[in-house]
Amino acid sequence: MADVLAYAEIREGSAGRPSREAVTLGRRLADELGGEAHAVALGPTGTEEAAVRLGGFGADRIFVGESDALAMCQPDVAAEAVARVVEAGDYGAVIFAATAQGRDLAPRVGARLGRGVASEVIDCRLEGGEIVVRRPMYAGKAIATLRFGRSPAVMTIRANVFAPVEQAAAGDVSTLDLGGIESRVRTVAVEQGDRDRLDVSEATIVVSGGRGMQGPEHWPLLEGLVEALGEEAALGASRAVVDAGWRPHGEQVGQTGQTVSPNLYFAVGISGAIQHLAGMRTAKVIVAINRDADAPIFGVADYGLVGDVFEVLPALTEAVREARQGD
Repeated sequence: MADVLAYAEIREGSAGRPSREAVTLGRRLADELGGEAHAVALGPTGTEEAAVRLGGFGADRIFVGESDALAMCQPDVAAEAVARVVEAGDYGAVIFAATAQGRDLAPRVGARLGRGVASEVIDCRLEGGEIVVRRPMYAGKAIATLRFGRSPAVMTIRANVFAPVEQAAAGDVSTLDLGGIESRVRTVAVEQGDRDRLDVSEATIVVSGGRGMQGPEHWPLLEGLVEALGEEAALGASRAVVDAGWRPHGEQVGQTGQTVSPNLYFAVGISGAIQHLAGMRTAKVIVAINRDADAPIFGVADYGLVGDVFEVLPALTEAVREARQGD
């Protein structure tokens, strides 16, 4: 019998989809282990108000640490706080979302606990009393199966793989004492991207453009498709596009950018280099649009359309708008 702890990121007063996914998986594992599902949320004053809502996704107990020092990311403080919670309890697993913050904190916590970390987990189950996970390796060319022989199992989970499920639990709040935790660094500023846009790592539909778009002046064609697809869609880009300065790094999908697993992924004017495939290969449905019939992207696409993107995109966007209006 063991509990499961999920780390919840509170951004601008709410727990985003990745946090709800982590808590949902925590609930499922806790039921299998015969324990409770716990969550830990850290941030400035007011964090508790958002954290208590995690009880609606299965958290029996929520540990909340509030400090003005956590108004901006302080990884040393956050990692030590999470490690304290784990060491004070009996946990079979510690779950982080594979966001920028989760990928930063998970190895720090793992090091403090003396445990290895499984990253970008896409499947998790209890087998023979041990937690077994699956994760992509070698830029998505292989899937590794890992078995944790000791508790707790520390992992990050890929976005949009474990769908959040509303299931009310107690949601009791415990206050964390953050006293005595010192940080070797101090965050003085955080640059925010466009807050009006959905983050590509959280979107259930992603429309990504590559060099085949021929320049930033043609990006409105992609933005039009995103708008037609609705509020669950986001813009993405290949590394070549970001390196050329056409789009911000936050939109980059690939091995050195964001890893996404949307329900629907459009690769527009993207050749399909292995570095890009590593960031989107686990999308449930992949649609490729490219004028080169021999482009590698067609090898992983569920649907492929060979044609001029400047002719295809307007027609596709109009078709999507008409279909959505008919719903």
